[in-house]
Amino acid sequence: MSAYSPVEHKPLAGYAVLTGTFNAAAAAYIAARRRSGAEIPERLPLGDFLLLAGGTQKLSRLISKDRVTSFVRSPFTRFSGEAGPSEVSEAPRGRGLQLAIGELLVCPYCVGQWVAAAFVGGYAIDPKATRMVAAVFAVLGASDALQQAWVAVDKRA
Repeated sequence: MSAYSPVEHKPLAGYAVLTGTFNAAAAAYIAARRRSGAEIPERLPLGDFLLLAGGTQKLSRLISKDRVTSFVRSPFTRFSGEAGPSEVSEAPRGRGLQLAIGELLVCPYCVGQWVAAAFVGGYAIDPKATRMVAAVFAVLGASDALQQAWVAVDKRA
């Protein structure tokens, strides 16, 4: 008998499609870069790493939790309730690939892998432009932290 519950459906085939899609896109990107003769950076300088990490965290959260981006998730999720400042709680819905995509889209950690890959891939092509895009999201994330600090201070006053 499978270790997966017969009661709880796990979209294993959908997971395989998403994993295959991610890996195929990564392989195609690397192959295209090599064919073009373009160099792939050996490493990220620490400052760029931190900037891309901050941008990845915030953009992943925007994709997976933000009220305004719920239209992207709605074919794959069901609204569950409010979840914090400008965030909603959603549950994946459907079966198979639809459920797997829903599970991906409601998980900022899961979406983060895709966002990080896009940022790192963009960085290899155009570091300046990628830094600017990542900076928008990193600054927004820092602003969110300051907003939360303000709310906490205001509640104590």
